[in-house]
Amino acid sequence: MIVKEYIKEFEKLGFGMFVHFGLYSILGKGEWAKECLKISDAEYYEPLPKQFDPKPDWAKELVTIAKQAGCKYITLTTRHHDGFSLYDTCGLNTYDAPHAKCGRDLVREFVDACREQEIIPFFYHTMLDWHEESYKTDFPAYLKYLRASVEILCKNYGKIGGLWFDGMWEKPEVDWEEDALYGTIRKYQPDAMIINNTGLQARGALGHIELDSVTFERGKPQPLNMEEAPKYVASEMCEVFGRHWAYAKEDFDYKGPAEMIKELAECRKYGSNMLLNVGPMADGTLRPIDAAILGIMGEWVKRNEEAIRCPRPSNIEVSSKSEDFLLKDGKNYYLFCFDLPTSGDGHVAIFEDKDFVTRFKLKEKILSVTWMDDGEKVTFTQDGEQVSIVTVPFCYGSNLVVRVAKIICE
Repeated sequence: MIVKEYIKEFEKLGFGMFVHFGLYSILGKGEWAKECLKISDAEYYEPLPKQFDPKPDWAKELVTIAKQAGCKYITLTTRHHDGFSLYDTCGLNTYDAPHAKCGRDLVREFVDACREQEIIPFFYHTMLDWHEESYKTDFPAYLKYLRASVEILCKNYGKIGGLWFDGMWEKPEVDWEEDALYGTIRKYQPDAMIINNTGLQARGALGHIELDSVTFERGKPQPLNMEEAPKYVASEMCEVFGRHWAYAKEDFDYKGPAEMIKELAECRKYGSNMLLNVGPMADGTLRPIDAAILGIMGEWVKRNEEAIRCPRPSNIEVSSKSEDFLLKDGKNYYLFCFDLPTSGDGHVAIFEDKDFVTRFKLKEKILSVTWMDDGEKVTFTQDGEQVSIVTVPFCYGSNLVVRVAKIICE
C-alpha cells in the first residue's frame, strides 16, 4: 500500500472551515439559487457581477474567526457551479472577480490572509459549470478550459494545502479525463491533497488513485477498509449549520454548538477531519449566528485541542450507556465522554443521581487519568485488563457537551 506523508499530516489538522462565497451571496438564497429558482441568464450573469464588492478586509476577518474556532485550514469556493471565479482567470474569460465591481483577485486576498495567520489555504473548484457554454456543447474543449483554470490556481498562489472538486457526479457516464486533471495539479503542487466529492449519494466511496481523501457530505463518517486498497487515503466530513451551503437569509433551520461539537468529536472517532461550512454575506462577513457558534466551538477546541489533532482511532470497544470512545496517541489514550449532565439542585438541574462509569479493556498499565478541561484527577480502577472510569457529571455552572479525559499509561 502506498502511504503519502502529506496525507498523514492532513489527518492531523482535524478541523477545517468550508467557505461558500460568490455571486449567489448577493441573492441570499443559497449557492444553487440560479438553478433551483429558475433565474434566467440575463438576470444572473450580467447584473450580479456589477454588484459584487466584498469589503477590503473580508478575508482577514474570515480567517481570524476560523483561527479562533480552532480550524487549521480553510477550503474556499474559488469557482462554484455558476462558473464565476473569485480569482483572476488570466484571459480565459472576464467572468471573474477582477472584472466585477470589486475589481480584485479575491483568492489572492484569501491566500494572503491565511498565510498571515498560519492557516492552510485549500481551493474548492467546481467540475460542472452552468456558465461555460462548452460544458454543454463541446465537452473535450470544456475539459481543457477546466484544466487551464486549475493550472492557474496551482501556479499563481504559492503552496496550497489541496484542491477540493465537486460536480463530477452530474455526468457519471462521461470521461472526465481525471489523469490529465490530477496530473496538472501534481506538476505544480506535488504534496497537495486532491479531493473529489462523491456527494450525498456515494459517501465514503473510493475513486481515482490520485485522490487522497474520501468525503462524507452531511453524513457521519465510517471506518475505511484499507485491506485491499492500493493507497492509504484520509477521510473528511463536510457539514453545514443550516440547509444551505451559501448564505441564505431565510434559513432558520440551524444546528447549535452542542450538535456541532458532538459531530466534530464523532469525526475524530473514525480519524476523519471535519470541514464545517459557512456562507458569508455579500460583503464577505459572516452572519452573527455563524460567528457565535464558531466562537463557542473554539472554546471547546482550546480545552481539548491535544485530543483532536494527532490521536487516531484505537478500535477498543467501550462499554457505556453513551457514545463514549477512545483515541490513542503513542502511550496515551483519550476518552471522549458524551451525555454527561450538569449536577445541581433538583429545582434547576435535570440530573439523575446514579453512577456514571465507562468500562473497557486495556493491556497497558494506567498511571493517571485527568479531565482535559480542568486538570482534575479522574477516579478509575484497573483489574488486570479491565478498566472502569468514573465519568462524573459537570459541576453546576458548566457543560462542555463532550468531556475528554487524558489517560497516561506506563
